[in-house]
Amino acid sequence: MPTRRALSLALPALLAARGARAQAFPDRPVRVIVGFTPGGATDGAMRAVAPRWGELLGQAVVIENRGGAGGNIATEIVVRAPADGTTLLLGTVGPLVINPVAGNLPFDPMAELVPVGPLAFQTGVLVVPVDRPWRNVAELLAEARRRPGALNWGYSGIGTSGHLAGLLMDSMAAITTVGVAYRGGGPLMSDLVAGRLDYAFSTAPPALPQVEGGKLRALAIPALTRAFYLPEVPTVAEAGLPEFDTGHIYGILAPRATPTAVVARLAETLRAALGDAATGAALRRQGLDPSPGGPEDYANAIRADQARFVPLVRSAGIRVE
Repeated sequence: MPTRRALSLALPALLAARGARAQAFPDRPVRVIVGFTPGGATDGAMRAVAPRWGELLGQAVVIENRGGAGGNIATEIVVRAPADGTTLLLGTVGPLVINPVAGNLPFDPMAELVPVGPLAFQTGVLVVPVDRPWRNVAELLAEARRRPGALNWGYSGIGTSGHLAGLLMDSMAAITTVGVAYRGGGPLMSDLVAGRLDYAFSTAPPALPQVEGGKLRALAIPALTRAFYLPEVPTVAEAGLPEFDTGHIYGILAPRATPTAVVARLAETLRAALGDAATGAALRRQGLDPSPGGPEDYANAIRADQARFVPLVRSAGIRVE
């Protein structure tokens, strides 16, 4: 049986070995699982950050799109993955905050994942087809009140920020409208541009080209501050709905049992990648604001989203299957 002296001599060697493993991490490419289809804001955010992050890690950062079930499929892949830091999740408000309340999940994301760090802040924009007469939020709300249940709006999946924003506007403005769920931002944008929808709260990447091309009109930003990419467009709060805010942060998470030293290395290199000028410019071109920080910063952001959105999910009776 090992003596106390033998154990005391072995402990430094064990700690040194663990430290060496952390220094050697990663010894193969790192996968980031994105729970939505290519071409959207989440996919674009990760593709903007991956090249520089991979350089700093010394291994490629590979993006794997696993859409479906409101992000639950991707989340479960990471929850069940080996806790070695080579399989990570791009986290969003849907799978982390909304789905645990709105669906019967076989796992608890925040109990089984650990935050690595924030990535980017997403505000979105309220847009309408250019053939609609409304020039501002007040005119849109006046139309909705004049014709209850007549206006329809689209969102790219249950529990997404666009879904929450539409429900929040119904609640705060005391209007009745019809929300239409789509499987992704592409089909939603096609119908909106074609005039089959009256409005949508969209993420910036699919909406901005349509606004710049004169096919959509931007009415408001659903966050507490104006967006850097449309500085002349007021916030929804400025337009008459005080404290209206569905802006939130994307971030990176790892399986809960990932070694602390590995999480620290991932967090340090992610923060450095976000501080890179070219990476920041790539994010801003998509209407995303780089948000460098550490694990606790992202944990705090998730807790703030829970406080804001869980009551809305429960009152609206949102269900995610």
